[in-house]
Amino acid sequence: MNEGTLIEQLKKGDETAFKTIVDTWQDMVYNAAIGIVQNAEDAEDITQDVFVQVYHSVSSFKGDSKFSTWLYRIAVTKSLDHVRRKKRKKRFAFVRSLFGEENEVLVDPPDFHHPGVSMEMKENAATLFKAISHLPENQRVAFTLHKVEGLSYQEVSDVMQTTVSSVESLMHRAKTNLQKKLADYYKNKT
Repeated sequence: MNEGTLIEQLKKGDETAFKTIVDTWQDMVYNAAIGIVQNAEDAEDITQDVFVQVYHSVSSFKGDSKFSTWLYRIAVTKSLDHVRRKKRKKRFAFVRSLFGEENEVLVDPPDFHHPGVSMEMKENAATLFKAISHLPENQRVAFTLHKVEGLSYQEVSDVMQTTVSSVESLMHRAKTNLQKKLADYYKNKT
């Protein structure tokens, strides 16, 4: 069954079409979410939320973009919303024992693991993902979609609903910021 037929079936409430859509795109959605939220359990919850939204709002999908682009938009939006909510909760949390004077995290989540990262690269990946998490939101999204998910600049611009030149600029600033953060990290480590 092709993508267009699948979407039309889902619009009619076909549960088999929905299951096929979930089976086909759940890894992509999960990987996009974990690249932004950097927590496996949260990424799983977001993935479920994305597909619930897809089921309920598929009628709003007009086919102006690829279905995967529409899914990425939903996944990115839900992931960023989750990060914002988490930051707000953190400000009011009573678990100060996890945070230092400057509100920096002293205890990193030990379970972070991106599916595309091999075991021997886990420490370096954790350092990189921690640095990515400190990027401004648009830079973090552009970098994650392009470098972690492997989307082209054009695909990233479609997901972010911006121009390719804006994505190029975001990527340049993200790389510059990451180089600075990682240089500081490795300088302090030696």
